[in-house]
Amino acid sequence: MKKYLSLIRIEFKRIFSNRVLLAIFFGAPILYGILFGYVYQQAKVTDLPIVIIDQDQSPITGKIVDAFEDNETVKVHDVRFSPGNLLEEMPFEQYAAVITIPSNFEADILQKRHPEIRVDLNMANMVNANTASKGIQSVLMTLNAGFEIEGLKKKGLHPLAAKNSYESFKINFNKLFNSSGNYVTFMLPGLLAAIMQQIIFLALALVFARDFEDGYFKTLVKESKFSLYHIALKSLPFIIMIPFMWAVVGSFIPFFKIDIDIFNLPMLTLVALLTIASMCIGMLFSIAIPSQLKATELLMVISTPAFVLSGFTWPTSTFPSPITAVAEYIPLTQFLSGFRKIAFYGGDLSSIQKEVSILSIIIGITFVAMVVLLQLKIHRTRKKQAKLA
Repeated sequence: MKKYLSLIRIEFKRIFSNRVLLAIFFGAPILYGILFGYVYQQAKVTDLPIVIIDQDQSPITGKIVDAFEDNETVKVHDVRFSPGNLLEEMPFEQYAAVITIPSNFEADILQKRHPEIRVDLNMANMVNANTASKGIQSVLMTLNAGFEIEGLKKKGLHPLAAKNSYESFKINFNKLFNSSGNYVTFMLPGLLAAIMQQIIFLALALVFARDFEDGYFKTLVKESKFSLYHIALKSLPFIIMIPFMWAVVGSFIPFFKIDIDIFNLPMLTLVALLTIASMCIGMLFSIAIPSQLKATELLMVISTPAFVLSGFTWPTSTFPSPITAVAEYIPLTQFLSGFRKIAFYGGDLSSIQKEVSILSIIIGITFVAMVVLLQLKIHRTRKKQAKLA
């Protein structure tokens, strides 16, 4: 036991002597957590620039312009009477939309000729386009109803009857689970989990690969011939340090006022399984590929698209079947699926049974592969040492 504790101290020294590892393990979650938190802190998209081309210049079109200026989603960048060189301006100004009100618009409304307002959306940025579209529709539909009711009132209809004749039924939208549409609530937890998976992958990818490269593995093999001994030796420092990093990452949730419940047993279970699964995958690559650079490069191939493949921002049901099958066995996919059930829907352990099962399968397969592969490497190394002796 004394010897084992001595080796653990050496492991900590080797970890803290690796500046790249320290920067990845401690720096990335804190830096990216703060960075992404402040990026999405505004919570929703506002003041998207739009151009209004008013070819009618009438009192009604003046009301339309005023209505757009009162809407928080869009910001009237310019009101002009002809299109000008909009296509040439777009790379510089990047308008979210261009709204064209045709000539004779007021006269056509008064004569019930149903004129058309043209809205050209800039689809280069889908988030901005969808947000601008909702804001523009809200303004125009409200004005449309108002003009129709005013027309009926001018015909002598009682104001209440005019309103009721236009409005056959009411629509009431009730937003559930992130009812404010807060973007930081939606994005930040998923990004933090992706960062944690990536740093665990990369940190654990170095543990055995570094020993193979600098020859320290030969020294360790003399202490024990059992792979489980070496896995425990390499894992223990990270088992001690990773909970600290999860605590730092978890503190960003209350810091950025994200209203979700994550400090509970189901979430603790998910975090533990994601951590163990990521550690097993990282160590497996570290054993299989005796080069720190190659091991980290190959793990980046897995971790880089993990967030996109997780289904957190785009439903996995739309993926081709082979891609869905691969995505299912990336730990982050199962973690984020379970995360949403617990944090937003208030689910318990029974609601994440599927995610727990798949994460357990990932852990089981990678752990067995790691034990077998490391045992073979230990056997070969000891055999070589015996021959030299």
